[in-house]
Amino acid sequence: MSGSEKTDQQKKRAPGRPVGRPRRLDPDVMVATARRIVEEEGVEALSMRRVAKELGSTPMALYHYVQDKDELLMLTLSGMTAAFPRPELPEDPRERMVAVAAHMHAVVGRIPWVLDVLALGGLTDRNALWMVEEIIDCALACGLSPARSVRAYRAIWNYVYGDLVFRRAADRLAKTPSRREFFPELITEADAAELPRLTAVKDRWREYAADYEAVEELDALVEGLVRRGTRDGESGDGAGTGGRGTGA
Repeated sequence: MSGSEKTDQQKKRAPGRPVGRPRRLDPDVMVATARRIVEEEGVEALSMRRVAKELGSTPMALYHYVQDKDELLMLTLSGMTAAFPRPELPEDPRERMVAVAAHMHAVVGRIPWVLDVLALGGLTDRNALWMVEEIIDCALACGLSPARSVRAYRAIWNYVYGDLVFRRAADRLAKTPSRREFFPELITEADAAELPRLTAVKDRWREYAADYEAVEELDALVEGLVRRGTRDGESGDGAGTGGRGTGA
């Protein structure tokens, strides 16, 4: 091929189109980019196309490293929990369960964007699984059956997740005041006949709702779960097996 023919073909190429194979991606940079997008703009803003654009690459190149967006999100979670040192835990299994639950609440509260990722279901940070293991082990040691132990963990996590979601919503409303009437302001004296209890406490609702400590609520929740799971000698199948300390 003559030099003039090469020049003609080069002119026909679309401007800015990369020549040859795309440059090799750094997986750590890819994950860090995805994490930054989620932190700053939310899960909805994350896509394989968006990350590829940020890296000056193509979506197809990303698929050499991750199977799909879900796997990329899993990688964004990876190692987040490990950044928080494990606390010293008491030996008593009930107290230990409360301490682990409180640590879980504190950790996720420090990285609120994780709530949005976890809301997709099935995604988790492997480094956080020690907390799940501890809670189930403590529940078994308290005399709960394996089934009740798993349900106890689910109840604790539901509280942790729900509490943090509501806290974040409250912070958002506080930062963006509006003239719209939100609960409990939307309740008026006209509602007294239908909603007498709510009407009586509405003026102090926010005060009452804010005047509590998550650790105290978790303690009460664990106490109730243990009492219900062991009342009348009910321990279920294999309760306490493999548990710590006071396991049956």
